[in-house]
Amino acid sequence: MSKYKLYNLNILGDHRGSLIALDKASGLPFEVKRAYYVFNTKSGVARGFHAHKKLHQVAVCISGSCRMILDDGVNREVVEMNSNLVGVDLPPMLWHEMHDFSDDCILLVVASDYYDEDDYIRDYPEFKRRK
Repeated sequence: MSKYKLYNLNILGDHRGSLIALDKASGLPFEVKRAYYVFNTKSGVARGFHAHKKLHQVAVCISGSCRMILDDGVNREVVEMNSNLVGVDLPPMLWHEMHDFSDDCILLVVASDYYDEDDYIRDYPEFKRRK
């Protein structure tokens, strides 16, 4: 599947500790307008189950782990999210689901624009029709 890519994030820091920047200057394909994180997800709960018409995002599992399913309308691929050094690209029109959250999972997402409910496609058959 070529609709997404993985970003190896650059570690900055010195003897005091490490820092990773998530912005256009650090290699992201967009200017960040929104950031949010998912945490305290209950056992057995899955999240996502949508695509965006225009929004572009990058997700980083900054603690713990989860499993992300990415679907471009033809191919489905599973990405194990278990490193705070890798960002997963979520371009527009890529269906994504998150499963198997560990108790300590914190999934950080940075986005190219502000929240807009009209940008979501939450029905998989509708997503497939738009592809």
